[in-house]
Amino acid sequence: MKKLIASLAIAGMVFFGTSNVYAQDEGGAGDGVEMAEGNAEDTAAAEEPAAVEQPAPAPAENTKKGEEPAPEVEKSFTNTLKTKFIEGGAGFMGIVLVCLIFGLALVIERIIYLNLSSINTKKFIQEIDEALANGGVEAAKEIAKNTRGPIASIYYQGLDRAEEGLEMVEKSVVSYGGVQMGLLDKGVSWVTLFIALAPMLGFMGTVIGMIQAFDKIAEAGTVSPSLVADGIKVALLTTVFGLIVAIILQIFYNVIVAKIEGLVNEMEDSSITLVDLLIKHNAVKK
Repeated sequence: MKKLIASLAIAGMVFFGTSNVYAQDEGGAGDGVEMAEGNAEDTAAAEEPAAVEQPAPAPAENTKKGEEPAPEVEKSFTNTLKTKFIEGGAGFMGIVLVCLIFGLALVIERIIYLNLSSINTKKFIQEIDEALANGGVEAAKEIAKNTRGPIASIYYQGLDRAEEGLEMVEKSVVSYGGVQMGLLDKGVSWVTLFIALAPMLGFMGTVIGMIQAFDKIAEAGTVSPSLVADGIKVALLTTVFGLIVAIILQIFYNVIVAKIEGLVNEMEDSSITLVDLLIKHNAVKK
């Protein structure tokens, strides 16, 4: 009986032990499957590219909602001129620029000289008249000596020869007037040279550029717009800048010529007035 009970107890223990092991095996397998499925899902999630949310472009500072952005500002005339000047090449463009620099230097020097040569002629003649009436020829000479300009110089030369007679005064005034006219015209001929030289250099650059363009056509054996466009553009740019320099210098040249003509007219009128003043005050021998 005891053996039967012991055998049943051992059989029950073996049965329950086997059942527990089987149950544990199934649970482990199930967990392993779930873990495998979880790992597969994690792997798939890792393999798929994450959807990164792209930030919205920041609106322009000066652009309001519903408005189009402002168009780009165009280049100024000065910047465009600089760009085209550089594209024209350093050869003939440099020579044309030298003509402009030297021409403007001469123009500025002449304008300054002519402005310094201009005086209040009516006031000056009135002072000479009063000096001849009160102090004689010496007082008038002192005023002419201390006054700048060609008119004062002519008056000084005429007053200095008042003792030699009226004829000598007239000759000295005419002769020294010619000297002053030469001083007024000094350097003006160089301005005319640069006015003529600048466009001629531009045309020469154009001719050379066209020759280079035809050389490229001969080398390529065909006519292509892109092949000769650069050469023709450079050739035309030299002419454009040459003409611009000539126009600028021509304007200043006309201003200088008009100024010289005005001074010459004043010199001639003042010379006649000097003779009349000397006769009026009996300061010259007839």
